[in-house]
Amino acid sequence: MSETTTRVEPTICRLCLAFCPVNVHLEEGRAVGISADKNNPAYAGYTCIKGRHFHEVHYRTDRLLHCRKRLPDGSYVEISSEQAIREIAQKLRAIIAAHGPRAVANYGATGTLQAANTVALSNAFMSAIGSAMRFSSNTIDQPGKAIADALHGGWAADPVTIEQADCWLMVGMNPPVSKAAPSNNPARILHEGRKRGLKLVVIDPRRTETTRYAAIHLQPRPGEDPTVLAGMVNVILSEGLEDAAFLAENAEGLEALRAAVAPFTPEYVAGRADVPAEQLVAAARLFASGQTGGAAAGTGTNMATHGNIAEYLLRCLMTICGYWSKAGARIGNPAVMVPEKPQRAEPTPPYKGWGFGEKLRVRGFTNAACGLPTAALPDEILLEGEGQVRALFSVAGNPMVAWPDQEKTAKALKSLDLLVVLDLRNSATAQVADYVIATRYGLEVPAITAPLEFLGKYYSVGAGITRSWAQYAPALIEPPAGSDVLEDWEFFWLLAREMGLELEIGAGFGPVDRNFPPLKLDMSRRPTSEEMLELIYRDGVVPFAEVKAHKGGAMFDREVVVGPRSPECTARLQLGAPTMMEELAEVFAEYTPDRQGEPFPFRLVSRRLIHVYNSAHREMPELARGRRYNPLFMHPDDMAALGLAENAQVRITSPHSAIGGIVAADDTLRPGVASMTHAFGVDPDKAADVREVGSNIGRLTPNDVDYDRITGIPRMSAIPVRIAAA
Repeated sequence: MSETTTRVEPTICRLCLAFCPVNVHLEEGRAVGISADKNNPAYAGYTCIKGRHFHEVHYRTDRLLHCRKRLPDGSYVEISSEQAIREIAQKLRAIIAAHGPRAVANYGATGTLQAANTVALSNAFMSAIGSAMRFSSNTIDQPGKAIADALHGGWAADPVTIEQADCWLMVGMNPPVSKAAPSNNPARILHEGRKRGLKLVVIDPRRTETTRYAAIHLQPRPGEDPTVLAGMVNVILSEGLEDAAFLAENAEGLEALRAAVAPFTPEYVAGRADVPAEQLVAAARLFASGQTGGAAAGTGTNMATHGNIAEYLLRCLMTICGYWSKAGARIGNPAVMVPEKPQRAEPTPPYKGWGFGEKLRVRGFTNAACGLPTAALPDEILLEGEGQVRALFSVAGNPMVAWPDQEKTAKALKSLDLLVVLDLRNSATAQVADYVIATRYGLEVPAITAPLEFLGKYYSVGAGITRSWAQYAPALIEPPAGSDVLEDWEFFWLLAREMGLELEIGAGFGPVDRNFPPLKLDMSRRPTSEEMLELIYRDGVVPFAEVKAHKGGAMFDREVVVGPRSPECTARLQLGAPTMMEELAEVFAEYTPDRQGEPFPFRLVSRRLIHVYNSAHREMPELARGRRYNPLFMHPDDMAALGLAENAQVRITSPHSAIGGIVAADDTLRPGVASMTHAFGVDPDKAADVREVGSNIGRLTPNDVDYDRITGIPRMSAIPVRIAAA
């Protein structure tokens, strides 16, 4: 009897956007295990529980290995990918001919970033049919970042990384669990930062894993992040702790900001947000005490109300403290696979953040720096008349459980003339689709770390990784025998060819300070994944072929130093953008001191769980460990006051709707706060056991009440609720 030989190959985990380098163990072409790459200099051998079970997703018995088509009676049959594309093309032609290209929309979720060529090809397809109706998860996640950048202006040089900083502020984020900002072993980076003296301030209503490394943890009432941040700005300006020289050279609007934050005194913030005044003052002083620093917020802040002003105040805090990269500073993570930014110590001017491009038919929305408002897409589907969306592609996402206002979302998805879902499993959205395109996954496709560079350079302070690491990982396994699966990008290329369309793609990933002419693809020959990646990243600093040559990745530590301000630069950072000053005044006016007798006394906040990534893979027993639902975490004192025991079933009611939940005690929460993970549950029209599938927070949130006027994001965290035994 011959012995089975195990081969170990370096690769990249594709389960989330951390892109951790790992080793995959192969036996006769089958992945049988995942282990840490302990020699990796950027990640220091880090893996999470999801990544260690990443290979098992490929072989799950409930994986879709063939495309599916819904019949008139609602049942499904398997169909070849070739036939599916032929029929979808025919239906699309008819929809466009009758209603115009605007009737076709595309939604790309976070999973699209894991397959870097999917975004380029889906955008190219939408351009080819002439539709601007492109939506993404960004506008139901953290849209305030892009709006704040537009109103405040940016900085030509990359921000310092947390490993370079001596002061840092984190608001509503928990990197050791989310694996974001930074992505490369965040717990290690925070631990080493504390040892070297990093002054970390954390603002969060929960005592998270991140707070273990904090010098100061402010634990405010949910939804009060703008109040606390305005209070910190007020303290810094009132005590003269700002960097006056930096402001004189690089910013304007200081007096408008000073006047706007003046009402947010430590005493006012203490009474409203329920944080000790002396602790707020200490946090402001500590944050302003360094030479280098950064400030960032997560989904917790953006999903609550007033995410735009919260993100704007974070940029103001960095500016008044002079924490943007100075001339002569070394860039911590120089570009590798994307073009390098012009690394100069100077502002980039504010720009138009909204009011351009495609106009929606509801609530006055337009395109914005963050993209079209995804929360308004159900209304665009349901609202009859010229411009009604009648066809939707859902790529690497699960709108049925991810979008707010779940009941309206379900109604909209089911009313479409054509819903095409690209997925590897029969998700809640796939179960109502007209066509489900079975996709390749993970180790069956090549991967690159380029999206991390985009996140760090263009998306947010502290995002991406802290080192100049790049890796290419080829496909290591084939899909199961007899399957008929496509890559996401491949579907759009094949559909375009079937429809006789020409596709043009840009280069790079995200905005770059160069003029890239679009590249017309050869539609006569089906390209490979590697060829597509080479085309998309054809203008990176390091040639694509060189990155590929480093099996298992490499550090590309070029010495990149920030240059001085250009004599021609006249741009200034804007501290007093009128729109933001008006919103801050609205925040101040909203406060009602008397909270007695509130019909919805609890605030339900979002959180992440270590074993799931949004709606993906939560059904895996290896990860769920006996708990397939999303618990309603509550402080033990609140449970006792309501007479609730551990694992009790409860009813959670908001002003809009109600859901069930299973209680779990969590003394890291402040009393009066409950916490739950999003993207669980099923189609609201289906009966389901909460203990089996969890509960959908989106059902508690209407999309047309208490929403942001620019981004459309409604209140998705800090939701007023009452909780009672079921």
